[in-house]
Amino acid sequence: MENHKIIQVDEHVPISLLIPLSIQHLFAMFGATVLVPFLFGINASVVLFMNGVGTLLFILITKGKAPAYLGSSFAFLAPGLLIIEQFGYPYALGGFVAVGFCGCIVAAIIYKFGSDWIHIVLPPAAMGPVVALIGLELAGSAASTAGLLPESGTPETANVIVFLVTLGVAVFGSVLFRKFLAVIPILIAVVCGYVAATVAGIVDFTAVKEASLLAMPNFSTPKFSGQAIVIMLPALLVVVSEHIGHQIVTGKIIGRDLLKDPGLHRSLFADNFSTMLSGFIGSVPTTTYGENIGVMAMTKVYSVRVIGGAAVLSICCAFIGKLTALIGTIPGPVIGGISFLLYGMIGTSGLRILVDSKVDFDRSRNIVLTSVIFVVGLSGISIQLGSIALKGMSLAALVGMAISLLFYVFDKCGLMND
Repeated sequence: MENHKIIQVDEHVPISLLIPLSIQHLFAMFGATVLVPFLFGINASVVLFMNGVGTLLFILITKGKAPAYLGSSFAFLAPGLLIIEQFGYPYALGGFVAVGFCGCIVAAIIYKFGSDWIHIVLPPAAMGPVVALIGLELAGSAASTAGLLPESGTPETANVIVFLVTLGVAVFGSVLFRKFLAVIPILIAVVCGYVAATVAGIVDFTAVKEASLLAMPNFSTPKFSGQAIVIMLPALLVVVSEHIGHQIVTGKIIGRDLLKDPGLHRSLFADNFSTMLSGFIGSVPTTTYGENIGVMAMTKVYSVRVIGGAAVLSICCAFIGKLTALIGTIPGPVIGGISFLLYGMIGTSGLRILVDSKVDFDRSRNIVLTSVIFVVGLSGISIQLGSIALKGMSLAALVGMAISLLFYVFDKCGLMND
């Protein structure tokens, strides 16, 4: 594909290319997008269905001008797992709906007033550590899923081998694979780990044998709790910043300013409307996927018709019962091995915000803001407000916003010493 001419966003793609390129986008997102429902303990069929529907809605709302595939968001893992543990999955769905609704409101505010205020409430020195905390908070969860913590007892040899195979392929594949394989090291690692687990005899295929070939996705409805919503809301900060970053990167790849046309308000609304709809039908939140941005950069094919084709394929996969049952048989050591890398990458993406934004830590305001957020998020402290407990990334984000606003006021009053 190196010498293939650029196919722009609004261009037609021959059917001989449309099908394989759509499958490629499906493969690129598949490994990560099914990992989220697996960690939440739900069937992946409804997630595959909603990812396809969400992507088609995104293309429609942005008038076919912003090529993006919507996959499962990792930003909601930490608060989602906490809510599921305390209240149950239906209340996590209620949190997804609330965050999606608030995101739509943010899109309306951006349409009315522009986006400069976001940098005041959460500047890069605060956004970086908040994003990093998403991955760092989940580090223990990855080790527990893999069965490597003392509380799980002495790890079985088979589990350790499967874990190392999965993690090894993911790590070394990320730096050694080339061309298309370089886009899907996570998926390849899952496949290799699954094969190793099958050989080791730790995979139970009973559910696959009992599943029907075709089946309806497992739709469910949300329940709402004020406490659960408050725990979930800080994820909106991450979703907004991640979305803006993806739109900027995609715009640079395709040579268009997507923040102006179709406009950040349209793309952000589409992203969060999909998340809100996901919560209403029992799926997980969606977000624009960096994996598919990488596919576009590699192939030089930016056509939304290719993205739409991948979305249709995802919807079709949701109705194949044996496929979703097979996904459910992925053992803990495989998921744990992948999580070790993915959660670390989430943490590193927060550090990348600091680097890309060229945050000057010689300035007192920046080093203080970043330091306080990291300590608040990792210290384990919790603040009880009635029936609501704030801790971890949620508490750190709110503290960061409060300090950022105070620093802004001090700066306007000429009180800052830098």
